[in-house]
Amino acid sequence: MLVFAARRIALAIGVIAGVLVVTFAVVHLVPGDPAAAWAGPHATAAQIARARRALGLDRPVPAQLASYFAGIATGNWGTSIHTHQPVLSDIASAAPASLELVITALLLAVAAGVPLGLVSARRPGRPADQLIRAGSILGVSMPIFWMALILQLVFAQRLRWLPAAGEYSPALLFTHPLVRRTGLPVIDALLAGNWPMLGSTLVHLILPAVVVAAYPAGLIARMVRAQVLDALGEAHILNARALGFPERQVFGRFALKLAWTPVAAAVALVFGYSLVNTFLVESIFDWPGLGSYAAASITTLDTPAILGVTLFVAIAYVLANLIVDLAQAAIDPRIRLR
Repeated sequence: MLVFAARRIALAIGVIAGVLVVTFAVVHLVPGDPAAAWAGPHATAAQIARARRALGLDRPVPAQLASYFAGIATGNWGTSIHTHQPVLSDIASAAPASLELVITALLLAVAAGVPLGLVSARRPGRPADQLIRAGSILGVSMPIFWMALILQLVFAQRLRWLPAAGEYSPALLFTHPLVRRTGLPVIDALLAGNWPMLGSTLVHLILPAVVVAAYPAGLIARMVRAQVLDALGEAHILNARALGFPERQVFGRFALKLAWTPVAAAVALVFGYSLVNTFLVESIFDWPGLGSYAAASITTLDTPAILGVTLFVAIAYVLANLIVDLAQAAIDPRIRLR
């Protein structure tokens, strides 16, 4: 197990390093001058030259890359050009809102996808199965911005059931201000016992979370259906039926167990995808997370911030997959031989 874990950790570090090298190269190929953005719109040539030296942009690209890797190892992710603050500090302020949105969406996806996939597998070819499969395809294939706009139009503008945008009602900042502890608004409101703010954050979270959850829910439903149908021919399933177990237990207790391993792997894979997908969702729902920070960084050609966001997403994606790999290897020793 230790050898397997060491191999996976080394592979994860290699993936993160490769992502950084590629992103670093792409950012330096994009036209623009970060030093001019740092110095300001009315800076002189001398001021831009001083900014270039201060940012280390006057050195060769390999030297800049080596310096950046050395900074990452010591916890220095650079200084943002458009905020003039440490990138790691900016990400620490913006990431919790995005993580809250993604984690909530994945919980919704698992809670909806697993039962729907099980129902679809129990009634193959019937109307319920066809409806669930069509809904899964729709959730996977529909453009995320289109779904967000449709939900805003229906539930916010027409029915007025849910707010169209924002993290919580701005009026509550005067009557029930939110005390920041973890950076996660729902958790912070719950810890403080701020019930009006908790209700507002939960209501504002519904629409963006449903939009982000659409793709993983459809994927999980289709995967559970396929895995359960494949498991029905296994010897232990036939034995359970021969012993007289009800069909509900045959599907939920025996067949569904075989689907959990690929579902966990799919959730880990979708985690990184959903984290990036939130960038567009955040812009539509005015959600103050990594999306707005990344958009501002790209607009101003903020190289340290772009690399910082890329590094954070890569670490989150690789870490989620690493946890799933180690958990699966602990449960099933056969995986350690791969």
